[in-house]
Amino acid sequence: MENQTKVTEFIHLGLSSEPQVQIFLFLVFLVIYLVTLVGNILIVLVIRADSHLHTPMYFFLFHLSFVDICYSSVTVPKMLMNFLAEHKIISVNGCITQMFFFILLAGTEISILSAVAYDRYAAICDPLHYMEMMSKGICLVSASWITGFSVSALAVGMVPQLSFCGPNEINNFFCDMEELLKLSCTKSPLAEMIILVSCSLVSLVPFLFIVVSYILILSAILQIASSAGRQKAFSTCASHLLVVSLYYGTIIIMYVSPSAERSPTFHKVLSLMYTVVTPMFNPIIYSLRNKEVKGAFRKVMLEQGPISISDSMR
Repeated sequence: MENQTKVTEFIHLGLSSEPQVQIFLFLVFLVIYLVTLVGNILIVLVIRADSHLHTPMYFFLFHLSFVDICYSSVTVPKMLMNFLAEHKIISVNGCITQMFFFILLAGTEISILSAVAYDRYAAICDPLHYMEMMSKGICLVSASWITGFSVSALAVGMVPQLSFCGPNEINNFFCDMEELLKLSCTKSPLAEMIILVSCSLVSLVPFLFIVVSYILILSAILQIASSAGRQKAFSTCASHLLVVSLYYGTIIIMYVSPSAERSPTFHKVLSLMYTVVTPMFNPIIYSLRNKEVKGAFRKVMLEQGPISISDSMR
């Protein structure tokens, strides 16, 4: 970090500078964070406790909920601390560390969402070979984590090629790569290109894979003779489609709209959507629209009681 000696810490400008507004936002995002933790932990525990959910689809959902727990915990606790702090600072190393885990978990989540799309493709388009095709589910999850780690290491590994000599104010509530590039006082075209390409590929490739998967799925559904069969087939994909739309919708809006025309407030709102709000909605969407998850939750929580949940973690 020798090229970063001029700036030793960054200042998060956050969502507001008004004390009363900050207290209100603290309470709002504290509730959102607690709902995120409770919802995703319940999904993890229920899937772990109910043997009927030990299938490839719920194996992916288990890891998606675990990722969401970590994903929101990378940014939200620091944001909550800043709402109550007079000086909203973070060290350069702390900023780089936050950014590393944020990109790692974001890349892993996107990859797991594409694995779920492949699972739905196998279940609907080739049901006779479904178990054979999905027998390597652990490999897909491992590949998702490896992808997230590799992209994060490559992108964040380029940050030491930049130098920061002021200003040191990050106009966001977390260490955003785009904001960090703006603060660099000496540009490195190679580093910026590698960061842009790696972050774009980890978003674009899984998105194209999901789109192609659902084109094939839609084609297969339209060939089903009965309307009841078509509705049942589509309902198995509805939750995943909703999660993908929510996650990628904000990312597409952020990167399609010209950065010069984006206001800082607009950028922060979009950042909140995919960093804070989406991890909260994921367990709600999957549990409310999924009869198996709701049934397993009632079975574990009401019939067997909390003891069985603790036993399932042994």
